[in-house]
This record gives sequence, structure tokens and C-alpha cells, in this order.
Amino acid sequence: MSTFYDEIGGEAKIRQIVHTFYKGVADDPVLRPLYPEEDLGPAEDRFALFLMQYWGGPSTYSDSRGHPRLRMRHAPFAVTEESAQRWLVHFRAGLDGADLTPEQDAQFWAYVTHAAQFMVNTLD
Repeated sequence: MSTFYDEIGGEAKIRQIVHTFYKGVADDPVLRPLYPEEDLGPAEDRFALFLMQYWGGPSTYSDSRGHPRLRMRHAPFAVTEESAQRWLVHFRAGLDGADLTPEQDAQFWAYVTHAAQFMVNTLD
């Protein structure tokens, strides 16, 4: 049985999307301060592993980090509506460069727009 992960191109495609996303985050004055690590590489890897697992790929993320518990993991950071919107700008760039079908793009975008709103934990 094919998964969405397989259909979009697996690990290579998700890593491409996430890499483009983090290139934008690296220079974003709103988002960059939310990442305490100087090197964004480990965050990029964690996010790619999470998305791979979410979309039906290997369970490497949970095998190494346990249950995603996304809201709990993001609780120490002030995630505002503005930061959620900036996050979506960079994720949109990742999807735009991914050469997905319109249906695949819409499915991925629906998930990330919902997730971005779900992570907001601080009023602007």
C-alpha cells in the first residue's frame, strides 16, 4: 500500500521541502530567535524526520524522540499569530519548490496551515 510519503517522493522530497523552509527561517527576524541552537541543522533534521513519519514514512522520529507531543515541545517558546504566519511563508516556499501535484500540495498545505494555528500559544 502506497502512502502519501511514497507518493510525493519519500525522504528526498521531504528533506528538500524542509531544507528550503529552514533557509527562510535562518534569516527571518521573527522566527530565528525561536531557535536556540546556533546551527539549525539539528532542528531541520528533527522536522524532516517528524514529517516523514507523519506522512507514512519510517518511524525514526518516534523511535529516537518518543511521541511528538508538539504543543508540549513548543510550549517554552512564544508562538504568536505573527510567528505562525511567518512559519507558513517559509513552508509555502518549500512546497512551491517541491514540484508536487496540485492535489498533493493542497493536502500538505492543509496540514501545515492547521498545525501552524494549533501551535499558537501566545497573543501578539
